[in-house]
Amino acid sequence: MDAKVYELLNDQINKELYSAYLYLDMANFYADKGLAGFQNWFTIQAQEERDHAMLMLQYLHNNGQHVELKAIAKPDKEFKDLMDPLKMALEHEEYVTSLINGIYAAASEVKDYRTLQFLDWFVKEQGEEEMNAQDNISKMELFGGDPKGLYMLNSELQARVYSAPSLVL
Repeated sequence: MDAKVYELLNDQINKELYSAYLYLDMANFYADKGLAGFQNWFTIQAQEERDHAMLMLQYLHNNGQHVELKAIAKPDKEFKDLMDPLKMALEHEEYVTSLINGIYAAASEVKDYRTLQFLDWFVKEQGEEEMNAQDNISKMELFGGDPKGLYMLNSELQARVYSAPSLVL
């Protein structure tokens, strides 16, 4: 495996684990506000990010690479209102998309077709992640200012269930 591609994938494992921490922090914010549905949505989001890290870890192992785990930074975001975590989640997903695109570009440059195929799933996943984050913002803008609307949105987010990724390595 190309050294740069390896380094980017190994670093991405840490960034995915940081994403899980960040989403747990967002879940905690909503738990403190008594919004169990929002808490549920972000708790599941954290599980997904952990799974993304594990998929990358397994991919590196499957390709004979050593995985170097690094310290995971404490989330440093402050949330002032109910919309803040939603907007920060979209910003974060856009950032993660840029990271995945960077790994994809590096793998493409060295014609690492196996890694490109592996990353195809993540490229698609990031499109879904950004769409879901934007959808949450749009719904909050439309309904979140009304107590009944917020209650319904919270109930909708409470219905989200965890589904492990089905990526075959």
